[in-house]
Amino acid sequence: MIPNKEILFQKTYESLTEKPSEQNVFNKFLELYPAEWKQLKIAFSKFNRSKQFGKTIPLPKPEMSLRKEIRVWLKKQR
Repeated sequence: MIPNKEILFQKTYESLTEKPSEQNVFNKFLELYPAEWKQLKIAFSKFNRSKQFGKTIPLPKPEMSLRKEIRVWLKKQR
């Protein structure tokens, strides 16, 4: 859902001063890219409102989704 996420994650990773972990990268990403984070939350909110009553489509919350993407990206870096 985030355009150019590989590039953004790489820049976030490079800007860290402490040991890179999922939590550290997540916090730094929110600090560096508030507009992208806001767009992710807006997209989630729009999707939730558009669901019809009685029909559910499981969609992870924005926090969980971003953390998972960061986790996968960090594993590729090692």
